[in-house]
Amino acid sequence: MSGTIAVRRRRTPAPYLLLIPAVLVLLLGMGYPTAWQIVTSTQEYGLAQQFGKPAPFVGLGNYIALAGDPQLWIVVGKSVAFCIATALITVVIGTALAMLMTAVMKWVRLTLQIALLLAWAMPVVAAMTVWIWLFDYRKGVVNYLLDLIPGVDMHRFQWLANPWTFFLVALIIVVWMSVPFVAFSVYAGLTQVSEEVIEAAQLDGATASQRFRLIIAPLVRPVLSITLLLNLIWDLRVFTQFTMLQDAGGKTGDYDVLGTYIYRLGTASNDYGASAAVSILVLAITIVLSWFYVRSLLKEEAL
Repeated sequence: MSGTIAVRRRRTPAPYLLLIPAVLVLLLGMGYPTAWQIVTSTQEYGLAQQFGKPAPFVGLGNYIALAGDPQLWIVVGKSVAFCIATALITVVIGTALAMLMTAVMKWVRLTLQIALLLAWAMPVVAAMTVWIWLFDYRKGVVNYLLDLIPGVDMHRFQWLANPWTFFLVALIIVVWMSVPFVAFSVYAGLTQVSEEVIEAAQLDGATASQRFRLIIAPLVRPVLSITLLLNLIWDLRVFTQFTMLQDAGGKTGDYDVLGTYIYRLGTASNDYGASAAVSILVLAITIVLSWFYVRSLLKEEAL
């Protein structure tokens, strides 16, 4: 009897009805822009179309033209490599800080949490202004401090004039902005780990690395997975940081990632059809990067 009641409860339409407003918001907020991008990517949409001239239909012409553009694939390679590197480094540092917060005294933990919260809450433009000043080749603090090291000559070193140092600066900034989210998320997951289990492992002689690898990591794996996925998505679409770094001294065309490349196609070249096609490519890459996590979720739901 109780089993029949449970089946009836699971089949009630109330939960699905409650989901309708959220689904409608998603369709309006995400469905329309996506549909517009798909339609625009099949058109020759330039400056004339901004003044009401009909956009000629070119089908897959924009995609074919972009597929033969070597610059696009260079940008794609740089963007994917950058987002993977930053996401992995962010998760590692964020997890380390979360572990630190569970081990230090209360006032130290509170100080660290406030510092992380302030870094996370700082507006991107304000933060970028400070970072650009720190790496300024004329009066930057980074060059000044490094120049104090014996044998190191960093006088007027231009961080943003070389591709490797440019992307290194961008990586540092993006990681700095993303670490607080990972640290707070993983810390919340660590608070759910039983202290009795950790103490029992210590009594059995397990080292700190063994406790983390065999006990803690499997328990907080869902948190680590979702934070890694979100950082991959966010870092693939990074835009403001690169735009401001390029304006501060990087060669704009040589230091593009997908976000700035799309902006350059649409705004500078007035080729909105091609920029829409690249946007659809970014969506496809995002789906590919997310698929492994989504598939694991589906497997868990099936169990």
